[in-house]
Formats: sequence, structure tokens, C-alpha cells
Amino acid sequence: MSAEQRPRRRWHIAVFLAPAVLVYTALMILPLFGTLKLSLYEAVDNRQVFVGFDNFATLFGDPNWSESFWRALKNNTWFFFIHMAVQNPIGIAIAAMLSVPALRFKAFYRTAIFIPTILSFVIVGFAWKLILSPLWGIAPGLLDMVGLRHLFQPWLGKEEYALTTIALISVWQFVGIPMMLIYAALLSIPDEILEAGEIDGITGMAAFWKIKLPLILPSIGIISILTFVGNFNAFDLVYTIEGAMAAPNFSTEVMGTFLFRTFFGHQTQPGDPNMGATIAMMMFLIILAGVTIYLFFIQTRMRRYQF
Repeated sequence: MSAEQRPRRRWHIAVFLAPAVLVYTALMILPLFGTLKLSLYEAVDNRQVFVGFDNFATLFGDPNWSESFWRALKNNTWFFFIHMAVQNPIGIAIAAMLSVPALRFKAFYRTAIFIPTILSFVIVGFAWKLILSPLWGIAPGLLDMVGLRHLFQPWLGKEEYALTTIALISVWQFVGIPMMLIYAALLSIPDEILEAGEIDGITGMAAFWKIKLPLILPSIGIISILTFVGNFNAFDLVYTIEGAMAAPNFSTEVMGTFLFRTFFGHQTQPGDPNMGATIAMMMFLIILAGVTIYLFFIQTRMRRYQF
């Protein structure tokens, strides 16, 4: 075989990938294995003793731990459901309206809706605490202006409303992400397809449902899995608004606050890094299971539907 016929070794690919691989390994892979190792040990007399899966058995078998874990998982699921049922449909609807050629001031609307996404969780949390405060918030006054003052409740202070209220605040902050992703997907649809639909009499909302929506299903799938991962990692907003104790009465407890309080301790509760690592591994496994189901079942069916 001559030198010209030999397959070229693409060393440049490894060179360009190496920095990203090294950073990802240092910041993600190694800490993941460190967390797994920590979850298999227990502190006894100031030294780490290997106990296997005993920590996981404690998490699910001890009522003191299992009750908190299942409550946090249930709240995370509800948090995710609110985003899927409210945030993503609103984002898709806004993107569909922004894609209308006759709409004016598109850039202003896109910017105004996307700005909350880049704000700090701390700013958003404290701002909404002030807005919804029964004492000095502006929410009671705004409702009073439209004759709905009687509907106001201390939503962040009632167990039945607090988690849903925080989820809706999160929706307000992040609705710009699905809006921009869907908007980009709508703009990428070839004009020839839409023109062919117009020739067949498919215009307006019918064009969106019959032509545009099937073509943007992969983007909707990506948004859904990003929403799932983000919501099951939720911590910052809940911690900012309700604190580490997930007030009122742990009604806003999510896996993130449960992990934080267990690992680092809070007030009179001592920290337990081993049980905290166990909770972190369960969060990882839950997210991994959700992503796997999406990749091997949902995405495969969407591809079959699309092609």
C-alpha cells in the first residue's frame, strides 16, 4: 500500500477535543466517582469505613430518611410538571407569535422576555418575595386595582401554595429559553414547505399544527429533557426564597435542599457527607434514567414520525 493510499490519521481531532475532555473529566467525571465512593462509606470514630450499600438501605428503609426523600422527590416531580404544563407551552406559543412576519417590534419582545433568564437566582428570589409580601408587596395593590383584592393570599407562606408559587416564579424566569429555541427552529423551516402548504390551502393556525409543529418536534424534545434535568437539579430559587429548611414546614422541600441540608448540616442538624453523597447519587440515577428513557424511546419514535 502506497503512502497516498494509507488512511490519514486525524490527530487534529484529538488535539481539539483534549481541552474539553480534560476539563469535563476534572469537573464532572472525577467528582462523580468521588461522590459514589463517599456514598459507600460511613464515618466511624473519625475514619471512613466501607459499608457498601448500607447508606442506600438506610435512605429507603429508615422512616426518618425515607419520608424526607420521597417528599422531596414528589415535590421535584410536581415542580417539573408545572414547567412542562405551563412554561413550555407558553414558550412555544410566544415563539409562534414572534415568527409571524407581520408582527412589529419583535426584537423588543424577544429581549424583554429573555432578560429574566440572565438574572441571578438571588435577585429573582428576593424581588418576588418583596412583590408577594402581604405587608409591603405590590401584589395586593395591583389586584386591588382590578377589583381582585379578595384573591390575594400569602402564597409563599402557605403549605398548599408555596411550591406551586415558586415553580411559577421559575416559569417566569426561564420561559425565554424554550421561546428562543422554538423560535430558532421555526425560522429554520424552509419557505418552500410553507409555500407548498399555502398552495394546498393550509394557512394560519392550520399551518402551525399540520406543518410547523411536526417539524419542530425534535426541538420540543430537547427542551423537554433540558427542563427535566434542570428541574430535578432545582435548588437555588427554593433556597433563596424559603431557605435551607424549605419553609413552610418542608412543603417546598426538593432534592437539592434535602441534599444541601444533609451534606452540610443546618442549625442544630449536623452534616453527614456520606448520606449527602448517597442522596446525590440517587439524584444522578433519577436524572440518568429520565435521559435514557428519552434517548432510547421518545427520541427514536420522534425520528420515525419525522422521517
